Amino acid sequence: MAYSKINQPKISDVIMGQLEQMILEGSIQPGQKLPPERELALQFEVSRPSLREAIQKLEAKGLLFRRQGGGTYVKQQLWQSLADPIVELMHNDSESQYDLLEFRHATEGMMAYFAALRGTDADMQNIKRSIMEVEAAQEITEQAGAIVQFHRAVAEASHNVAMLHLILSLTPVLHKNVEQNLALLRRREEASTMANEHRRALLAAIVRRDPDAARAASNEHLSYIEEVMLSVREEDSRLQRSLRRLKSEN
Repeated sequence: MAYSKINQPKISDVIMGQLEQMILEGSIQPGQKLPPERELALQFEVSRPSLREAIQKLEAKGLLFRRQGGGTYVKQQLWQSLADPIVELMHNDSESQYDLLEFRHATEGMMAYFAALRGTDADMQNIKRSIMEVEAAQEITEQAGAIVQFHRAVAEASHNVAMLHLILSLTPVLHKNVEQNLALLRRREEASTMANEHRRALLAAIVRRDPDAARAASNEHLSYIEEVMLSVREEDSRLQRSLRRLKSEN
């Protein structure tokens, strides 16, 4: 009886697959520089020519690029395909902010649920650090970046690559939305404090690994933000009507 030959995969293909998995999982981030070839070859326990061939294949796929004399990087644009046109929309259409909040209700609540269900101890420490950075930030732009990073940490803890890549692709949109929300919250004396308490409640539910409580805490936080948004904008609308009335009387 003749047996068919089993073809062993090329070493470069194995390395390529591992690097692809690291990019997919977010272990290697957009724009991040890869370690030197010598270091990577030692890490994978392969020859430098095999490693170089794997990197060349990932370049051909459009995942990596080289800078002359500056090393090899993950392409920054990998997660931007969903974001660019939506960013422009969010800048020009305030009503879209409500649509985004509805979207965040669905996605962030689910990410919180799975983070509580699947998060490792290392994930929990990462989320805790993110919360500390949010509360330490002073300027709105800085705090918005920290909050987006917090949601990314939750997405990573969910161990769902589709959720993680959704967050990565929409990072500019989320950053703009959070900035606008923070500006509105600061117009209410107690609102920023309340938002921080909501995030702590969300953290506590995730850390104690209570998925239902984590999802509920996420939804409560976003509902509160929406309530403040509606209230502040209603006040603005009344003020504008009053100003128009005064102007017409004069």
